[in-house]
Amino acid sequence: MAIAILSYPASLTAQDYIGTPVTVSKEKVRINGKICYSHIVLEKQTLFSIAKAYNVTVDDIYMMNPSLKETGLKKNSIILIPAPEAAKTPEPKKKEEPKPKVEVQEVVPEEKPDSKVVEKSEKKQEKQVKTVKQKVHVRKWYEDLDVIAQKYGVTVEALMKANNLTGRKLANRQKLIIPEPGEIIEEPVTGEKEEMIHPTDTTVTIEPAADSLHKEEEKPWIFSPKDEVAMTMILPLRAAEENISRNNLDFYCGALLAVYDMAEKGISTDLDIYDSADGSHKMTEDDLQRSDVVIGPVSSSDLGRLLEVAPEQTMIVSPLDQRAEPLAFSHRNFIQAPTPHKVQYDDLAKWIREDTEAVDTVIIFTEKGAAKTEAARMMIESADSARITYIPFSYSILEGRDVLNPLKEKMTLTGTNRILIASESEAFVNDVVRNLNILIHEKYNVVLYAPSKIRSFETIEVENFHNTSLHVSLGYYIDYESRQVKDFLLKYRALYNTEPTQFAFQGYDLTALFIESCSRYGGRWPEMLSSDDIYMLQSTFRYRKVEDSGYVNNGVRRIVYGKDWTVTEIK
Repeated sequence: MAIAILSYPASLTAQDYIGTPVTVSKEKVRINGKICYSHIVLEKQTLFSIAKAYNVTVDDIYMMNPSLKETGLKKNSIILIPAPEAAKTPEPKKKEEPKPKVEVQEVVPEEKPDSKVVEKSEKKQEKQVKTVKQKVHVRKWYEDLDVIAQKYGVTVEALMKANNLTGRKLANRQKLIIPEPGEIIEEPVTGEKEEMIHPTDTTVTIEPAADSLHKEEEKPWIFSPKDEVAMTMILPLRAAEENISRNNLDFYCGALLAVYDMAEKGISTDLDIYDSADGSHKMTEDDLQRSDVVIGPVSSSDLGRLLEVAPEQTMIVSPLDQRAEPLAFSHRNFIQAPTPHKVQYDDLAKWIREDTEAVDTVIIFTEKGAAKTEAARMMIESADSARITYIPFSYSILEGRDVLNPLKEKMTLTGTNRILIASESEAFVNDVVRNLNILIHEKYNVVLYAPSKIRSFETIEVENFHNTSLHVSLGYYIDYESRQVKDFLLKYRALYNTEPTQFAFQGYDLTALFIESCSRYGGRWPEMLSSDDIYMLQSTFRYRKVEDSGYVNNGVRRIVYGKDWTVTEIK
């Protein structure tokens, strides 16, 4: 019995631990020119079992995911697996080299009762027989001519000549004849006319889609819609380093979810990813020309350098940096996606003017003795441009306990006191809010207007936002009660087993917006940027062309903190 008891736990453990089978992912991405699988780790999968399934080594996986050496595999995490041809670790030599696993089919000429075919010469028939033995490769969304040529051991020039290609752009699932290495095919035979590898573009009048992101009635213009969009994304992921950029990875995860959702609408996306933190692979002019839209890089300096070499017809999107706005004034192919601070300040001033009645008093607070920051200067300029009649009130934090009586002399007891704090100093804003709460208890009616940064101040209790009926104009706001946001949350949690950050929402919004715009309007999609206001998960896109140059997003979202503890978006 003792032996049985001692042996029971071991036998139970051995029976319970059954490794989860590894299924090779169908999703691939290109990271700095390398083709990688995007694999979701399941419970009880190991590095060894994953490496075996993908025909790579464990070192190959560590090379693409260096953080695994410290963290190990985590359930539902996403790791990059280099495609066998991209793996750097040499594999043991085998007696027979296995042929690449690609979609291959032989083209067999159909027998047709056509007298012209029967009367062909013996020489022509021999040429056809020789041609139909060639492999036909069905192009996958992530493959370009370089990848396909390398896979079959032929040159790009031979591949282009065999298929009568005049350019490097390929369609999704396009059929390509693969010549034998060193062989030149003079007359490729592809069979029926319907299988020609160059589909003819058809110009049509677009009809508005019922589930479209664009809400306004479609303009009666002529467009050439596309069923596949070529998108390039440039992010400082630092994938080859141990301290991978979490914010940019979240952006990328949100973008991938947008690609999946667009695929459900019938729009295919050829997505190229470049890690700008890794300087080993640079985008070429050909890479840029093949892209319908480029999202990134992130910083304004990197964006400026890219715009200097980018073709004018390639649109470059600034995804996160609000400081990149000036580039829109000098580059026609630039799109500023984040709403600039000045636009938010202008809307805040406009909001005050709209709300103010004759019996109300408007007071603008500034910090005495402090250097006037750019934010404070722009807020006052916005108030002046909106032609608001206001009373300036300035004091230093050291005077905070003694300003109540002078402040009361400026305020009204009969109307509403509308307060704008022209400062982004947390200490000063906190002191103003404290004084306003005291005055509210003394029966003064107060409504506070403040820049969006106030919501990030940790020293101010949320209760004070509700007490002062805080009004804020925001570039980003997520309504977690909306159906679209709830659907996104369910999909994101199921796929990544974590909560999405604002960066994930931004990645989704921008990717979905530009994929659909490029698909619906074809090459003329930039002309339609200014035609619609587009409401996405966390951003409202209201693009405006600046001085016949680039585009800047003027979309904002207004929210109000109610005294009943509600937060309401004003649409």
